[in-house]
Amino acid sequence: MNEKTSVRVALLGCGVVGSQVARLLHEQANDLAARVGAPVELVGVAVRRLGIPRDVDLPEHLFTTDAEELVSREDVDVVVEVIGGIEPARTLILSALEHGASVVSANKALLAEDGGTLFEAAEKAGRDLYYEAAVAGAIPILRPLRESLAGDQVTRVLGIVNGTTNFILDRMDSSGAGFNEALEEAQELGYAEADPTADVEGFDAAAKAAILASLAFHTRVTAADVHREGIAEVTASDVASAAEMGCVVKLLAICALENGPDGPAVSARVHPAMIPRTHPLASVREAYNAVFVESEAAGQLMFYGPGAGGSPTASAVLGDLVTVARNRLEGVRGAGESSYADLPVLPMGRTQTRYHVQIDVDDKAGVLATVAQVFAEHDVSIQTVRQEGRGDDAQLVVVSHRASDADLAATVAHLQGLANVREVSSVMRVEGDQE
Repeated sequence: MNEKTSVRVALLGCGVVGSQVARLLHEQANDLAARVGAPVELVGVAVRRLGIPRDVDLPEHLFTTDAEELVSREDVDVVVEVIGGIEPARTLILSALEHGASVVSANKALLAEDGGTLFEAAEKAGRDLYYEAAVAGAIPILRPLRESLAGDQVTRVLGIVNGTTNFILDRMDSSGAGFNEALEEAQELGYAEADPTADVEGFDAAAKAAILASLAFHTRVTAADVHREGIAEVTASDVASAAEMGCVVKLLAICALENGPDGPAVSARVHPAMIPRTHPLASVREAYNAVFVESEAAGQLMFYGPGAGGSPTASAVLGDLVTVARNRLEGVRGAGESSYADLPVLPMGRTQTRYHVQIDVDDKAGVLATVAQVFAEHDVSIQTVRQEGRGDDAQLVVVSHRASDADLAATVAHLQGLANVREVSSVMRVEGDQE
């Protein structure tokens, strides 16, 4: 391609994100042409249905319901995929690459489930596959991991990567609301879907954690490798207990290099956790996202901003599109998948962290000593313990030192079998501080 040749773009999807991508392509056409080195031309938009109102004014002749025909056109240089889901997105992306187009995608679910297939297809075709918009909306986090920190050793990535759950937990913390009440408010304000399962059960965050871990540690990590827990079981009492400790509850995506049984390994998990209010992530409010990165040379870095929405996500898509378009004009290919380390993924049972455990017990002499002995038998060291009496029963609140998930689970199972223990009412991990 020469400097006067336009870069021809096909868009898959014209919903919340796709319509904003199309809008920005039109409104910023001159600036994009200057940045790319040639005009960027939208030549087709694949949609499910024709003739319905959309949030962008485009000529009708651009719309088609035949996505396969659009991505296989020889004159298409870049395919932008924002339809989401596994199929038909996977088939369409593979077809686009096979027919010579580079791809920009925002599809976290597909990349987390079958990214390896897509990367191999891009490598075979000699084309780009960029996907900054797949994690944390407008926040530039994937490019820094892939490029800016390429000469460093990332050791940990800790992130709030789902705006819906952050809004819910923030409301529970600031107003004392319960989970259901906070969820209803999130739905009324448009932060949560009518069916919020993907968000509140952690599926969305787990897909993003898989992508982050893959990039940070040069290892293929899929969503199935990520331990996942949602926030539906987080109670107002949990949030209040966190506040008493000077902490706040957040749904965290945590990816880290660990010491495995045979050498370095990767851990990837998503679950609610208490973090100190002094930690930078504790100040992330409402539906915002933030990713905290720790590396050997650069130290601690935090990336913060809106993690979802049409315009923020479209901003990330356009950033990738500029890079991919430049590469097409110059006849080069950007960085592909880096999975050379090929580290094992550590089972959750071997992952170590601290724990906050609430235990309802009979208010009798010797119960505390019995509970402490159970912790000791399973190699879970107690950091602090607090007892509150309530007539015939009492509540013990135990905060442990670092222990493995398997040892903590064995401790809880043992406690539940004790005659004087009525219930282990809450178990929550504690992250983000040093012992």
